[in-house]
Amino acid sequence: MDDGISSFWGPVTSTIECCENNYVYSSYIAEFFNTISNVPGIILALIGLLNALRQRFEKRFSFLHMSNMALAIGNMLYHATLQRVHQHSDETPMVWEMLLYLYILYSPDWHYKSTMPTFIFFYGAAFGLVHHLVGLDIGFKLHYMLLCLLCIPRMYKYYIHTNDVCAKWLAKWYLVTLLLGSVCWFVDHEFCKKFSSWDFNPQGHALWHVFMGFNSYFANTFLMFCRAQQLGWNPKVAHFTGFLPYVKIDKPKTQ
Repeated sequence: MDDGISSFWGPVTSTIECCENNYVYSSYIAEFFNTISNVPGIILALIGLLNALRQRFEKRFSFLHMSNMALAIGNMLYHATLQRVHQHSDETPMVWEMLLYLYILYSPDWHYKSTMPTFIFFYGAAFGLVHHLVGLDIGFKLHYMLLCLLCIPRMYKYYIHTNDVCAKWLAKWYLVTLLLGSVCWFVDHEFCKKFSSWDFNPQGHALWHVFMGFNSYFANTFLMFCRAQQLGWNPKVAHFTGFLPYVKIDKPKTQ
């Protein structure tokens, strides 16, 4: 929320602000909690990336984890500065990330291997350019919702064709974190005026970031399991320190 405090970044130019007073803790960070709440997502994406590289998963999963990190960093820039240009550094990676999910979900049944990644690359680049030049406010939201909806039937198909109980729990945790994060986002958005009169702000939008960091990690891990199963890599769900799930594979010696 804009409270008129001067800052390093100047006046707010972003089209969206969340329910957090600006520049309370630093003149360099507009929305402090909404900024630092992206750190768990970056750490989780880094863990996923290291696991993908260590076990030599397909490069698509490395790019997916890196896209999660890029989105979290872009989101940090946006909430730290509340500048229009950095709002795009949050919104554009959201679309790029969903395009990667679509590729991973649909590419196994796509017969022309080079056409899909080529189309997605140029489509993502074109969107980024147009969004930067024009600023697709409502168009961005509708476009992003459409991309999300396109992922749902394929995710459901992967779920019903997965027999491993632990892998199914990855999908269930994906849904749980999505629902919890959505509730936090909704409450923060709808009851902001009421929270502004309280001495304590529950920071619903920051909690949304934390839940979505876990949400992306569970989604990525589930998709890694499904893809490893398709390739005959005998995947199993193991856990770091008995808590954080990851996919452990056993590739045939010929691979």
